[in-house]
Amino acid sequence: MTMRALATPSRAPFALPAIARLATVLAAGLAISLLAALPAHADGTIYKCVDENGRIEFTDVNKRGCKPLDLPGAIAAPAPRRNAGASSSSSRPPAAPAVTPVDFPKVNTSQQRARDNDRREILEDELRNEEKKLAELRREFNNGALDGQGADKSSAKYQERVAHLRENVNRSEQNVAALKREIGNIK
Repeated sequence: MTMRALATPSRAPFALPAIARLATVLAAGLAISLLAALPAHADGTIYKCVDENGRIEFTDVNKRGCKPLDLPGAIAAPAPRRNAGASSSSSRPPAAPAVTPVDFPKVNTSQQRARDNDRREILEDELRNEEKKLAELRREFNNGALDGQGADKSSAKYQERVAHLRENVNRSEQNVAALKREIGNIK
């Protein structure tokens, strides 16, 4: 090899750094796109979202139309419970007292009792009305029996009427059950 051959650089050393730079850029782009695809964690931030219909939703996910809320003194979610089998009260840390904001409205016991009684009266009135409605629907339905109107049981109109009455009876029965549950929940 002559001295001239050693002094003249070959083309290969210049091509390798270009490929290495391209690989580095591609790897960086891939890393950035992977990071962008990961879900973002809210880290305790609460957002107030208003959709195009004006409905308000509070969430920890930042979506379109959402604004972060500044909640001073916000309490983080409690830590998940430990093993349910370890029910020893001595191993459990003492529960922190509930913190109520100073300006939170308070209702005294007698006022709350009066509100509960009013609510119970309203629900019982609704229950009486719904039970009357149910009795009337059951009488009209008559278990799908012919009602003397000369209708044939096989006619489509009769079948449609019976199905409609059956749906009304079922809906009314569900309403009665729901009202009874609600009355049972009142303290």
